[in-house]
Amino acid sequence: MILEALPTTGVLDPQAVIAGAGVWGLAVVCAIVFAETGLLIGFFLPGDTLLFFTGVLALSGVISQPLWIVVPAIALSAALGDQLGYVIGHRSGPRVFERRESGLFSRKSVTRTQGFFDRFGPAAVTVARFVPVVRTFAPVAAGIGTMPRRLFTMFNLVGASVWSTAIVLLGYGLAHIPGVAEFAARYIDFILIGIVVVSISPVLVKGLIGHQRASRVR
Repeated sequence: MILEALPTTGVLDPQAVIAGAGVWGLAVVCAIVFAETGLLIGFFLPGDTLLFFTGVLALSGVISQPLWIVVPAIALSAALGDQLGYVIGHRSGPRVFERRESGLFSRKSVTRTQGFFDRFGPAAVTVARFVPVVRTFAPVAAGIGTMPRRLFTMFNLVGASVWSTAIVLLGYGLAHIPGVAEFAARYIDFILIGIVVVSISPVLVKGLIGHQRASRVR
């Protein structure tokens, strides 16, 4: 049985959380996905592994809803969470973060995330969705910064849709292959970060070359 074979990671056991919720499994997944960015507690939650196991358990029948309901429900929850994070950053971000010099809720956290935006522009909202912890603060940084709400919403919807679809379907597809599913479940965060790095490497190289040329001109 895949349910017995797959390992779990993170502070919360995503497999046990989903299975233990019974018919409310999908609702629990959606609530956790929303809280990850909407309540700024993503670093405590299983994140990507939760969605991976959602796909696995959808195949096994633990989650009874069909994928055409599961994926849009998770995508909507993720998008709404980011929207709330944006509002928090826009309305009270500076007051919440400027008082602390260290820790997760600090100016340094927002500064690091803002650097992500400086490199990738508005697309950082989409890219950050695939990077643990960064996706928690990306909406806040966007709200604190000058990104227009409409532009943020557009990239937010794209990121939430691609992220939820890709990882849930990955779990659903690999659940047919127990050995591969076990490996992916254990290293899902590293796999996703690797995909992001490969995807944005051309942008980084182009930016580095442009920076070096600008330095020579000076």
